[in-house]
Amino acid sequence: MPVTTFDALSRRRLLGGAAAGGLLLALGPSALAATPKRGGHARYGVRGGSTSDTLDPATWPDVFMRTLGYSYCNTLTEVAPDNSLQPELVESWSAEPGATAWTFKLRPGITFHNGKSFGADDVMATINHHRGPDSTSGMKKLLSAITEMRKDDDLTVRFTLVSGDADFPFIFADYRMVMMPATPEGGIDWRAGVGTGGYSIKSFEPGVRAEVERNPNYWRSDRAFFDSAEIITVPDVTARQNALMTGSLDIIDQVDLKTVNHLQRAPGVVIGETAGGLHYTYAMNSAIAPFANNDVRLALKYGVDREALLQKVLRGYGTLGNDQPISSTTPYYDPNIPQRTYDPDRARHHLKKAGMEDLSLDISVSDFLYAGAVDGVTLYKEQAAPAGIDLTIVREPSDGYFSNVWRKKPFIASYWSPRPTAGIMFATAYASEAPWNDTYWNNERFDQLLVAARAELNEDKRSEIYGEMQRLVRDEGGAVVPLFANNVFAHSDKVATPTQMAGNWELDGGRSIERWWFA
Repeated sequence: MPVTTFDALSRRRLLGGAAAGGLLLALGPSALAATPKRGGHARYGVRGGSTSDTLDPATWPDVFMRTLGYSYCNTLTEVAPDNSLQPELVESWSAEPGATAWTFKLRPGITFHNGKSFGADDVMATINHHRGPDSTSGMKKLLSAITEMRKDDDLTVRFTLVSGDADFPFIFADYRMVMMPATPEGGIDWRAGVGTGGYSIKSFEPGVRAEVERNPNYWRSDRAFFDSAEIITVPDVTARQNALMTGSLDIIDQVDLKTVNHLQRAPGVVIGETAGGLHYTYAMNSAIAPFANNDVRLALKYGVDREALLQKVLRGYGTLGNDQPISSTTPYYDPNIPQRTYDPDRARHHLKKAGMEDLSLDISVSDFLYAGAVDGVTLYKEQAAPAGIDLTIVREPSDGYFSNVWRKKPFIASYWSPRPTAGIMFATAYASEAPWNDTYWNNERFDQLLVAARAELNEDKRSEIYGEMQRLVRDEGGAVVPLFANNVFAHSDKVATPTQMAGNWELDGGRSIERWWFA
């Protein structure tokens, strides 16, 4: 007898950390939102956006493409503001005992913008697009667990997995897993810019802007309230804020925390904040010298003053990181792992164990990553110096950072938006064969534990496994994770928002373009 996901997973697992994950921390005039109404043209100014961007969801790297993607497409499942998993294009899902076989029932009557009916063929083609032999998608590793995918009828897809995975439905909430129409050859027609979402694409200029207009035949009546929207790449935070204050933009995705108090006093501006698992990293290629030596990695971890970064870079809008990516808002976070502290003497001790008296390194960073990214690296340079570590800051261009620098240069500043579960976060960024493993870390024990955790349905045992994985990443991984940052954004007081917003991505889980409206 199949068991639904909501029965198979405990209430503690589904709701643990939910309040923190979707909590709206800073309230403005629109926080106590009225009934949504339709109309208006919303102008977004966001980070990200590159001249190399395409409409291929397997390549979407950042907030610009995420906002656009969620505007014209839907996913099978959706992470709600309380961190629970909700159906979107699926009507229901169920698992057989052991969670190795899953059945997804699709919603009937849904069409793409070109009039084509949405069904099982589109689901299978979309999944195969990400897991094909030539795919470089960050979803490929997660989807490789599927050993068989079968169409039972036009609205039913059955999956068989290589091993049990209680998190399987969460995979399909990822912004890259938007459903696109299948071609007769079994691929997807991503170039057409066609989806099932609340908006259709009017224009798309990679690295510049995109325009969308409301889909009059949208299957959801409770979403897509703007008549149209424009998403503009504005990598400079000062330019974003000035445009908001002068009325040239309605919504911006990240504010400069050094000037947030000034921005908050500006007429007609509302500051919002959500807590989640967004974290900043200094990622090193642990497959090459000198980072292949774990003592070098530990020296770099002990050489950062996290508390100073929290106060000076985030102005307190976040929490301390502990060199692993699972935040206190995420289920299976282990609170018993000791917090690593700034210790230049211990950092120098690890350098000596690595056979070094001192160490000189380049570290790449760009203003576009997040407000304060360059300031943070500058502070890190000062903090590491007493340990004998000399960091040379390489300021990279904003355009193409994730295609030309990330995973290309040996030591880089970066950031990770959260994933809905610990397993998905680990599989995306830390598993040895993960396409987005930006530290090139390869740990056999970690990979074994990842498989075991997916299949373990006993909550206590699963928690223990994830705890050990967090310790492994903290003590042996190739990422310095100094901070978890709250999402701090701003919008015009003419824009209304729900009383509770999601913190799993920036701007209400990346879905503000569907969930917000003009007051």
